[in-house]
Order: sequence, then structure tokens, then C-alpha cells
Amino acid sequence: MLYSLRSRLMVAFSILLIFPFVSLVYILTSASANLIKNSLEISASQTIEQYASHVTTLMKQLEDIGNQVLGSSITQTWLADLRNSEALEREELLAKRRVRDFLSSYAVNNSNGISISLFNTAKGGLWKQDRTYEQQPWFLDYKEQNVKWTGSHLDEDQPDESMRNRSVNGYLLPLVELQTLTSVGIVKVNYPTSVLRDPLERIHFGETGRVFLLDIDGQSVLGQQFTGVEAILQEGISELGKFRKTNQAGKLERENGVFAVRNQGKPYLVFYEELPDQNWTIMGVVPERELYAKLNRIKETMLLVSGILLVIVLVVAFGLSKSVTNPLTRMARSMKLVKRGEFDEAIKQMPNTQRGHSEIGYVTGAFGQMTHRLKYLIETEYETNLRRKNAEYKALLLQINPHFFNNTLEIISGLAAMKRNDLVMDATESLGQMMRYSLDLSSDQVWVPEELDYIRDYLFILKLRYDDRLQVRIEEAPGARELKMPKFILQPLVENAVKYSLENGEKAIVELGAEARDGWLYLTISDNGIGMNGELAAELQRGLSGADTTAILHTEGNSIGLRNVLARCRVQYGDAFEVHIASSPDSGTTITMRLPASRS
Repeated sequence: MLYSLRSRLMVAFSILLIFPFVSLVYILTSASANLIKNSLEISASQTIEQYASHVTTLMKQLEDIGNQVLGSSITQTWLADLRNSEALEREELLAKRRVRDFLSSYAVNNSNGISISLFNTAKGGLWKQDRTYEQQPWFLDYKEQNVKWTGSHLDEDQPDESMRNRSVNGYLLPLVELQTLTSVGIVKVNYPTSVLRDPLERIHFGETGRVFLLDIDGQSVLGQQFTGVEAILQEGISELGKFRKTNQAGKLERENGVFAVRNQGKPYLVFYEELPDQNWTIMGVVPERELYAKLNRIKETMLLVSGILLVIVLVVAFGLSKSVTNPLTRMARSMKLVKRGEFDEAIKQMPNTQRGHSEIGYVTGAFGQMTHRLKYLIETEYETNLRRKNAEYKALLLQINPHFFNNTLEIISGLAAMKRNDLVMDATESLGQMMRYSLDLSSDQVWVPEELDYIRDYLFILKLRYDDRLQVRIEEAPGARELKMPKFILQPLVENAVKYSLENGEKAIVELGAEARDGWLYLTISDNGIGMNGELAAELQRGLSGADTTAILHTEGNSIGLRNVLARCRVQYGDAFEVHIASSPDSGTTITMRLPASRS
């Protein structure tokens, strides 16, 4: 089966279909996966970039507001009154009120909830009028490190109470009196932390991916909690520091991108965008598995569909190969049966195909017709040969009777000449029994005892003629009595044995035996006659191997009886019949015939 046509077809289909199909699926899956992966990364980067643009726009707005407040005549008038010691207290209070009204109008008219505070080095905050702000972290960072953009905090120096309880971020710039270019404090423009944090919280990468706004030290600008991702963010900041660039002023250069980090054996993707004006970094962290979850589902779907298509292709290929190989396999099996001559079984094994629809159908149909025709011809030839062989057999059988009857009549004639009337009567009775036996041609097979009884009647007649000159011994084994043998094959051999033994001496000693052994019937006739030379024995043996029964009918000369017997056995048993002739001149002859043991 390994080298059968079906196996070879399946291997061919596998090579021609499966390998290219799998390669195509792999290439398409990899290409689409890379494309989708790049699209996801670009989409995430674009989302962060859009948020960065929103932050940049808001920060630019804060800078503009701060510059507008600083350059306003109202602010500068108030600063001038604070510097002028001769100004009346009433004028100073009026200028302060004008500044407050001016700053309050910004908070009211701005949709982002922006509020503005002014802090004078001498007078303190504009709204609380104290100097407690100097202890605030945002002020200390500005004073010591010139940090203009504050992180999330609470600022009590606000126009009204509601603003003091909300988290804000601020932009700081020096409060400068423009007439003298003297810095007399700071301007602080506040905006609610939620303005930046709410849009940031709405950005989702995967299921658990989050985005953070960090300062240059990796601290949250908007007061976000790092629960569960603190180690990943620190790893991201450390990795980002390897290729982070700053300009000559110490500010970050604007860069964006994505890189991978591992935490606790799991891969994470880190998206980032630098905000150099604020020294901030927007950083998004998402497990790689979550970001590519849709991609993985697409790949799984593609693989599933590909697998289904592959199974369909294999089923179709198998069906196609089966439709081709099954009829051929059955036809090959039928051919083997035809080769062995089992035509009926071969016809049963013939494939049932519709003729004319395919080459396979045509071939199998033609072979079926050929098989039926061959079976018919062989059966016809067999019947013809059988009838011919039966006719030849009958002719060989009839050839014996005239030869034997002539010899018997000569014996009776001799007895009559000798005036042995009693023996003539006994001989005639024995001859009658032999006539009845020989004229019964209803069957070519007789039991061994029947054939031996016939030989005994024949020997009785011969005994009457030769008296003490003839000695015969017949041995019949018990097992041989239950077997059948061809009719009239012993009498010619016994006749020859008596004849040639008397020619060789005064007495004829003949021994006849029948024995069943190992599934065979052995018949043995031996005498003390003149024997035969090796050439004659070889000729008889050759005649047996290529027996031509028609030629035996026209044989003249010696050994006609022996040739007749051998030819009949050859017709009857074919190659199963064997004979062994042991003879030499003046030493007698022993003929042993082996026949298949038959009980029917």
C-alpha cells in the first residue's frame, strides 16, 4: 500500500497543494499581521500625538494669557502704584481692584476654567495678600530650578472658594515692571488638572493599557496613580533615557516612537512623545498581548479558515484520487484472479463504473468485456478438449478389448483341441464374467477389488493354458480396497508380464500389488521376463511426458499394451500421474504406477 497509486497521488497532492497552500497562508498571515501591527502602532502613536497637540495648544494659550496679563496697562499701573511711595492708599486700592476685576474676567470668559494669580514679592498674593505661597513646592521648584510648568496641586490663592478645592496645574512667568524692567514677583496662570487628565483617561490601548503625562524625572504631572505599572514606567523612563536628546538650552527635543520592555517575563509596548517646551513626556503602556488581541483573533480566524479550506482541498483531492485509484485497484485485483484462472471471482471484483464518462470507465468496461469473452472462450475450449479427451479415452479402452479377446479365444481353442471340455466350460464362464465387466462402460473408474477380481478371472484362463508354468501372487493392502482406479489398466500389463516371462524361461512368475500410502495409490507389476533395454524404457518415459493419445491409437510393434495404459493414465490424471520402470535385459521388469488416491 505504501507504493500504491493512491499513496503516490496523495503524496503528489500534498506536495503540489499543501506546501504551496501553507506557504501562501503563512506569507499572507505574516504580511497582514505586520501590516495590522504597524497600523495598530501608528494608530496608537497618532492618538498620543493628537493628545500632545491638545497639550501644546493649551500650553500656548496659557503663555499668551500670561504675556497678555503681564503687558496689560492695568497690571503695569498697579505695579507702578506699588513702587511709588507717594501714591495715596486710595489710589493703590483702586488699582488693585481694577487688576482683580481684570483677572476675574479671564476666569469667567475662558471655557477651560483658567484662573490667574499675581504674587508681589513685597505684598504677597493678590487674592490672599500673604506670603504663604513661598512655602509651596511649585514655588520652590520655580525659584530653585526655574520650573515654569507645575505639576498637579491645590492653590488657595484663587479668585473664589470653589477654585481653591480643585486640583490645578500652572504656568509661571516673572512679574516684571516694564518701565524699569524690574522683576517684582511672578505671574501664575492656573488651569484645572481635569482639562488634561480627562482626555488622557479616555485613551485606551487594549483592555488595561493606560497613558501618563510625566515630567523629566518620571513623576506624574497630572497626579495620576501608577498602580500596577510603576515598575514598567520606571523601566520605560530608563530605556527612554538611553536615546533621549536635549538641546543646548537643556530642553528635550521633540521625539516620538514606540519600544518594548519586559516586566515579570511579560512583554509590554511603550509609546511616547516628548513635549520639549515643558520637559514633559507622554507615555502609554500596554501589554503587547492586549494591543495585538484583535490581530491575534484575525490570525486565528485566518488560520481557521485556511485550515477548513485545506481540509476541503484534501477531501476533494482524496475523493479525486479515490475515484481514479479505486477502479484501478479493483481492476488490478481482478487481473490477478484472471491470471490464476478464477474468472467468476474476477468478474465479481470488477469495478462498477459508468462507461463512456471517463477513461477509467472505458478501460474497466473494456477489461470486463475481455474477461467475459476470455472466460467464454476458455470454457468452450475446455469443454471441447474434455469431449475430445473422453473420445480418445473411449478409443483407447476399445483398443484393448479386441486384442484381449483374440488371445482368450486362442486359449479356449487350444483347450478344445485338447478335449478339455470341463475346462472349456470354466474358461467360457470366466470369459463371460470378463465380458460383462468389460462391456460396462458406464464409468471409467472402478474399485480396486473389482479390477483385481477381473484380473483373477483372466489369470484363471491363463492358468488353464499354462498350468504349472504360471505362478501369480496378488497382494492387496487393506487401505487400497477403499480406493478407485481407471478400468482395464492392469490386464495389459499382466498379459505382457506372462508373455515375456514365458519367453525368457520355463516358468512365468508374476507379482501384482496394490497399496495406499500418503494419499496415493501405488500399483506394482513385476515379472521374470526378458526385460527391456534402457532405450526402450527411456522411450516409454518420454512418451509419457509428452503423451499424444492419437498417436498411440496407430502404434504398431512392441509394448502397445503398456503404451495404452500409460496414455490412458496420462489423459486421466495429467501431471499427477507418475510411473517408474525398473528393467534390464534377461532380468525381468518391475513397473510401479503412482495414482492420486480417489474414493469417488
